[in-house]
Amino acid sequence: MGLTLAIIWLPAVASAQPACQQLTATGNPEYPPYLWRDPHDPRHLIGANADLLRHAADELGLVVDVVYAGPWSRAQEEVASGRIDMMAGYFRTQAREQLMDFISPPFLFNSSVVWVREGEALRYSDWADLQGLRGGTLVNNSHGEAFDDYARQHLNLEAVPTATQAFEKLLLKRNDYVVFERYPGMALARQLGKEKLLQVVEPPVSSEGMYLALSRKSACNEAALREKLAGKMQELASGPLPEQLLAQNLERWQRQHQEGR
Repeated sequence: MGLTLAIIWLPAVASAQPACQQLTATGNPEYPPYLWRDPHDPRHLIGANADLLRHAADELGLVVDVVYAGPWSRAQEEVASGRIDMMAGYFRTQAREQLMDFISPPFLFNSSVVWVREGEALRYSDWADLQGLRGGTLVNNSHGEAFDDYARQHLNLEAVPTATQAFEKLLLKRNDYVVFERYPGMALARQLGKEKLLQVVEPPVSSEGMYLALSRKSACNEAALREKLAGKMQELASGPLPEQLLAQNLERWQRQHQEGR
């Protein structure tokens, strides 16, 4: 009888073990200074988001491997499916909340802006000015729920897999504008050698918080882990570290780009 009870009890003990100590994360690989592929190890992503996530993980006794999972649309599929545990930087929308548990608070804020060809005037002061024009964006990219909803109803936005493709179509005059984030757009324009051919028109279409997000299908997604991460994000977001890492990685990316020329 005692042996039978012990056998029955063992699975319960196993299921009570703490959440995973090793996790995988990914994100948009065309997103410097937040995330980009490591030129020395293209299987991994580096940048401000990766550095902040690893810093938080170290202090929590976790190990997080920030991996390259393909273009942005593919990376989102990998996390949604649970094949990769978490997203290292994700804008929050109701649709995404069906697939992810977002870790509050956001650790950085990022502005999405309208990119146009240099020297070509575009009368723009609010979203309505984009009506009737051909725009470009990324597949499955969000620029805040309010703008996303407005764009679906009123704008002609063509989604492509990568920001490089979106900028190329803009320069080929197949689109009138591109909606993309400010810093990643600046970095990509420099990388492509097109910084003098592209410009931003103000104001931004949105400024959204960037969150860690755990896949609902991840085997590591447990309440204890979410609570630990939320506590650490609260601590880090209230201090200078996120902005410091952003500045350091902007310099890092520029240095790598210059060395690669």
